[in-house]
Amino acid sequence: MRILCPECGEKSSIQKSNRISLGYSDLYCSCRDPECGHSFVMNLSFSHTLSPSAKTSTQLAFELLKTLAPSQQQELKARLSLL
Repeated sequence: MRILCPECGEKSSIQKSNRISLGYSDLYCSCRDPECGHSFVMNLSFSHTLSPSAKTSTQLAFELLKTLAPSQQQELKARLSLL
């Protein structure tokens, strides 16, 4: 991603990012031109989907379950059987 300084138009560097939510971040930037030296905050946000994810919610849940310890997996199976 290329960030341009809004003051002089030169390339800028992202120094830090602060994720506010899954689809929105603040980018703390500074101009690379030492004569300018402008520092500023840009916003990065999710706009819209062009192609949906190939991962379904079932697949995502299964991947999360695989990260649990075997005892936690057994406990979850027992709880699910009560539904």
